[in-house]
Amino acid sequence: MASALSTAASRTLAGYAAAVTLGMTATVGGALAFQHIGGYIPCALCLLQRDPYYYGIPIGVAAILAAVFQLPAWTVRGLLAVVGILMLVSAGMGVYHSGVEWGFWEGPATCATSATGVATNAGSLLDDLNAYRGPSCTKASLRVLGLSFAGWNVIASLALAAVAFIGATRKA
Repeated sequence: MASALSTAASRTLAGYAAAVTLGMTATVGGALAFQHIGGYIPCALCLLQRDPYYYGIPIGVAAILAAVFQLPAWTVRGLLAVVGILMLVSAGMGVYHSGVEWGFWEGPATCATSATGVATNAGSLLDDLNAYRGPSCTKASLRVLGLSFAGWNVIASLALAAVAFIGATRKA
């Protein structure tokens, strides 16, 4: 039977879980801030890259709670491993999206259209919403130090995956 975590091991694993969960929250929060405050409309691939974060944050919270309540170590480590895998998936999505932006390979057909905006006429608003398409996945809306949002997501996801996997392999 698995033994409960010691207090020191619990604090250590809770620290890794908190670090990766706060990192995921800050990363996706930053993307949402660029969207809602900065006015950058995300393309379909940008939105897909957020999904691993949306799944990973509650799992990270569960890992924190499992450590705080000193559940068996395999529980916390397993949850951290799942978060690490999700972050690797996000990094892979970011590499794919970056390659589409740089023209290394073809993107999905659903990203081939560009946005024209939604009309302000209330009578045609529903029709406009049904016809609205997000921006093209092939054009980066912003580059910082040569990297687009997708490129920065790769870096953030790999760093968060490293934190999660280090925590998952940490011995008590």
